[in-house]
Amino acid sequence: MELIERVNALVWGTPALILILGVGFYLSVRTRFVQIRLFPQALRSFFQKFRRSGETIDGVSPYQALCTALAATVGIGNLAGVAGAIALGGPGAIFWLWICALLGMAIKFAEATLAVRYSKVNGQGERVGGPMHMIEQGLGKRYRFLAVLYCFFGVVAAFGVGNATQINALIGGVNSVITAFGGQESGRLNVVLGIGLALLILLMLLGGAKRIGLIAERLVPFASIAYLLLGCGVLIARSSQIPAAFAAIIKGAFNPQAVTGGVFGSVFIALRVGVSRGTFTNEAGMGTAAIAHGAAQVDHPAEQGLMGIMEVFLDTIVICTMTALVILCSGIPIPYGIDQGILLTNRAFSAVYGEWITVPIAIALCCFALATVLGWGLYGARCAQYLFGDKAWKTFVYLQAVTVVLGAILNTGTVWLLSETVNGLMAIPNLLALAMLSPELCRLTKNFTKRQDTKGGTYETIKNCKQVAGISHSQIPPAGRKGKGRWQEDLSSQHWSA
Repeated sequence: MELIERVNALVWGTPALILILGVGFYLSVRTRFVQIRLFPQALRSFFQKFRRSGETIDGVSPYQALCTALAATVGIGNLAGVAGAIALGGPGAIFWLWICALLGMAIKFAEATLAVRYSKVNGQGERVGGPMHMIEQGLGKRYRFLAVLYCFFGVVAAFGVGNATQINALIGGVNSVITAFGGQESGRLNVVLGIGLALLILLMLLGGAKRIGLIAERLVPFASIAYLLLGCGVLIARSSQIPAAFAAIIKGAFNPQAVTGGVFGSVFIALRVGVSRGTFTNEAGMGTAAIAHGAAQVDHPAEQGLMGIMEVFLDTIVICTMTALVILCSGIPIPYGIDQGILLTNRAFSAVYGEWITVPIAIALCCFALATVLGWGLYGARCAQYLFGDKAWKTFVYLQAVTVVLGAILNTGTVWLLSETVNGLMAIPNLLALAMLSPELCRLTKNFTKRQDTKGGTYETIKNCKQVAGISHSQIPPAGRKGKGRWQEDLSSQHWSA
């Protein structure tokens, strides 16, 4: 256990955080801060796809891909992680969480764009993408070992942080409701719940990426909107405290001691806690969301990159900020230096609504945890398929179902620490690939914004492939001139793979 703790501290220490922020800043500069320039367009695109969310599509729609990615990122971290950030780093940690989100938007834009750019159709006729395909096809066969490492870490993390720990938290939420009404926790009930959840998740995951996308399309908006409405109720009741809460966040970022009463006197602590919790929450740099985004059917890779921007915005700027404001505006005393997690969030809501609010909060927590298991189920299955072939999907899904039962009855503290460490190791090959493929990212971004670049891609070792992953947009001639002509970015996906 002590060894795992040391490795975890190394993986998620200062060098790792500098790497994530450094790559985020580098990509922001290279793309001329695409997360700011194209944010209005990303917002419009999101609402357009949201209104068309019920439409059927052959494959995974951009909105379904976004919901699948959000299913894995919007979870316990948004409720418990934010509370821990305030307790361990002071209100100023939220400011640095925002900065991490701003840079994370550029990373997610790059991940989603390049995932579609280097996606391919597998033996089952499904379009797949992600860091492993981006590395192998974008950087060449000699870098394939990085893709293998990424997938190995991804499979391990899917069983841990993407499954056992989420189910353990879900069971804890159910038990909290039972005890709130005078009942007692029962080991037998935990086993029954675990078996029921295992069967439910098994049916969902066996349906493949399409079924996961359909479920996420309904579950994530419902849980998120319900939670935000509850948060808005707190802010309305404590509206007079909102300016003071924002003031505490800004002041605490640069002078934590003045806000925390001397418990924290270091700006570095607030920065480190804010950045680390922000990375845990939105997973920017992990590359996992690229697996979901890579399956999207879009007309241009950067179109899905806009959904990557919205993913971080909704997860961190909207939901995490809501949790932070609820805690800071509720008027409850904050035990600085002690990470109480979800208990602090529950106390904040209860201060306004009363003890009954623990029930809907527990329901929201259960929905978020279930969605996370589904999202990570897709990630782990895709990683397993890359390592062992397309038939590995069912084997992985059955093992996931077993892990659900184990997560319901076992203490997952060690599992959480180990999987958290492995999750951090996933970032290394992904961030290296993003930095090396930044020339292609810049070309696609310029192409998308109608600034044509006729030089083509930087990595063209796979240009003979007969699929979108191997054909750069500049190599595709305009299809049928009408007026001023149709340009490459106007071509639909069926033209790409011709």
